[in-house]
Amino acid sequence: MAHVDAGHGPADIAFPVDLEDLVTGIWYVVGFVFAGTLFVFGTIGAAWLLSHRSKGDAHKGYPYESGIDTFGDTHARFGISFYIYALMFVAFDIEVVFIYLWALVFQDLLVGGLVSMLIFVGILLFGLAYAWRKGVLTWR
Repeated sequence: MAHVDAGHGPADIAFPVDLEDLVTGIWYVVGFVFAGTLFVFGTIGAAWLLSHRSKGDAHKGYPYESGIDTFGDTHARFGISFYIYALMFVAFDIEVVFIYLWALVFQDLLVGGLVSMLIFVGILLFGLAYAWRKGVLTWR
């Protein structure tokens, strides 16, 4: 069993580090990395195997809407307001998840839990007020 110095000054306390626990922890990390890599490449490989690889005829790759061939440029740009709305939706959607989880454990929390949630909601409301004042929420 090896001893590791805690490094807390003159009254250093040495605590034992079990080498077997350290090696076991490393093998857990290696196993998770291997499983994650296998999952990613296995999913990509399965999609490649299951996808149809035939090109079909010349009309197969054409973009269309409602069965009618398109005219003009099909790669139109979207306004920045779409992206801003999407980002705000994601931000407030995540806020709802946090508040829901907080409400599940509300009875077990002390005053600190209430204060921290009020601070969290206050910061988000400040951001919403700022966006509103800058005109982000008006559709143009």
